[in-house]
Amino acid sequence: MVKVLRNFIGGEWAESKSGEYRDIINPATGEILAKAPNSTPEEIDEAVRAAAKAFKSWRDTPVPDRVQPLFEFASYLKKNQVDIAIQITKEHGKTLEESKGEVLRSWQYVEHACGAPDLMKGEMTIDVARGIAEYTVREPLGVFVFMGPYNFPLLTSIYWVWAVACGNTVVVKAPSETPCTINKVFEECVSKVFPKGVVNLVNCSGSRFTRVFDFEEVKGLTFVGSSAVGKYLYELAAKKGKRVQCLTGAKNCAVVMPDADYTSEAVMGNLLRAIFGNTGQRCFAVSRVLVMEEIYEDFKRHFVEEASKLKVGYGLEEGVEVGPVTTRDHLERLLKAIEKGIEDGAKLLLDGRNVKVEKYPNGNWLGPTIFEVEPSKRNIYIFEEELFGPIACLTKVKSLDEAIEIVNSGKYGHSAVIYTENGYWADYFVRNVDVGQVGINVGTPAPIGFYPLGGRRESFYGSTRARGRQAIEFYTDPKVVIRRWFGRRRITEWTWMERI
Repeated sequence: MVKVLRNFIGGEWAESKSGEYRDIINPATGEILAKAPNSTPEEIDEAVRAAAKAFKSWRDTPVPDRVQPLFEFASYLKKNQVDIAIQITKEHGKTLEESKGEVLRSWQYVEHACGAPDLMKGEMTIDVARGIAEYTVREPLGVFVFMGPYNFPLLTSIYWVWAVACGNTVVVKAPSETPCTINKVFEECVSKVFPKGVVNLVNCSGSRFTRVFDFEEVKGLTFVGSSAVGKYLYELAAKKGKRVQCLTGAKNCAVVMPDADYTSEAVMGNLLRAIFGNTGQRCFAVSRVLVMEEIYEDFKRHFVEEASKLKVGYGLEEGVEVGPVTTRDHLERLLKAIEKGIEDGAKLLLDGRNVKVEKYPNGNWLGPTIFEVEPSKRNIYIFEEELFGPIACLTKVKSLDEAIEIVNSGKYGHSAVIYTENGYWADYFVRNVDVGQVGINVGTPAPIGFYPLGGRRESFYGSTRARGRQAIEFYTDPKVVIRRWFGRRRITEWTWMERI
């Protein structure tokens, strides 16, 4: 019998009364994994009210006590890494090793949030004026809401750990296309370790979930997803006075310099994983490879040859390097993008549309696909727009400055990578590219949990980046206290502070 996902609201599990369901399908086998409800507006409202009700008690819980459930959550993730990873692969399609890496990163996020007793400490100056001390305390704000994307069913759906560590309560919307993993970890751990109402989970569409902004108790939003949706949510939530943190789209470049050992596993292998890992369905994916003209032809030959060797198949099987596209709809969009690339004059060097996986004829298969884009055609759709799939564009550049101009002229400013052993070139690249993350011989420069994450231009909407200490700043507000004790003495003179 197919499992029907439930909502977790106010400490209780309950089936939705909506009657609207979405089939969650294994993208490799075509098997129906679960049915996810599009919860009713009333059920979403109930989740917000439950979080609001729990806020005062949770806010007043000492911070060392608030992180104890997070320690249990971290332990659960570490002990159940393989089991959770199998669930991720089944609903998303990425390889088992990639899924295990997602669980490991998630555990690191929770581990960092456990440091809230130290991270939330304020600052103090004893004698800011004679007899007067001044200090700050960081206070939680209320209810925060979270909307994560399908491509990392666990990792981006647990950004809430920093919010609850700071004393806020949360409502989490499960990813519409891949909700099974976050439902699983809630059922097996989260629902058992947090007090009622502190963490709530609803399964619904994004458009229906936006009603949460009508609640005064909702103080902010963390969103990960496309730039178009992120911009819309940023404007919608900000108009209603909410804090907003939207991590959005990307069109990342990798620059290959003449001194790079591009035939080696260290460079070519790293680059191929950066492009085709997670089937290209991640914001850190490299999708444009900019190669210096003196090595271009030889690089192109090796690049296409090695990409054609990548094994496409079901991520739970040994040796698979590229899994299926997560949904049939997205596969169709990618196929249309390939056709458009051809129509716009890009040269198709490797056609992934021909890939077949005999054991799984119903899978959403698209193999590594490579276009060559001439300098005169760099304004075409396939070179400029985020595709979110195993499609790469290869182009020739004359200089590092030309490569930097391509990185900086696009509407996205997420990440950029350079392959070189020349320290001057690397430092020049870091200083001049207008992006949020830079990799030097690292194809996917995804920050560890205690470093911030966020892009520039249309890759980020908000004021405060995600994760690390920036998460503490986003989910709390500093209160300044200026203090003086009179004691037995009488004040005979005013301080300069009181004359302003």
